[in-house]
Amino acid sequence: MLKMSFPQRGFNLIEVMVVITVIGVLLSLGAPSLAEWLQNSQIRAASEAVVNGLQVARAEAIQRNLPVKVALVPPYTGWFICESSVIPCDETTPAGQLIQSRAYQEGSSNARVALTPGGTFMVTFVPLGNVASKNIDASLPITQIDVTNPGAGACAADSGPMRCLRVIVSAGGSVRMCDPTPTVVAPDPRACP
Repeated sequence: MLKMSFPQRGFNLIEVMVVITVIGVLLSLGAPSLAEWLQNSQIRAASEAVVNGLQVARAEAIQRNLPVKVALVPPYTGWFICESSVIPCDETTPAGQLIQSRAYQEGSSNARVALTPGGTFMVTFVPLGNVASKNIDASLPITQIDVTNPGAGACAADSGPMRCLRVIVSAGGSVRMCDPTPTVVAPDPRACP
């Protein structure tokens, strides 16, 4: 009698269980790092969005030959850009008077900002591209914006897991993002002044 053998097709139950167990172990080891990476990505996205908004406002002031302001929405990372004479510059501003806006939920809903000096929420760029010494409401302009993610833990500067970032606005109108962690020092280009 001729005995025929057929090749095995598929996997048996033990093989499937071993693969699922290995995948489960790898996921449990990588999940905390992935979550931290996602939270740090939100901080970076929010910081870059703030920098981009400030640069757009500066470019619009130069292009329009008029003062243009950026109004941030603390503690969130959203902002509105309007000509300086438009009051208020927020979600109620008519579309024709609003140059550009960003909702804080756009990729960085967990990020938060702290503005320096305290009590101010805007910066005005004049037609030459530098920062006005006072905003239209007589407040001082923003000089520093610290972007954090308080729900994910403390910043690396405070021995935490988050890589918080800082945006510096100089009187000359330059906008720079830096890392305020004390271990990041000059000549590293990420270092804050």
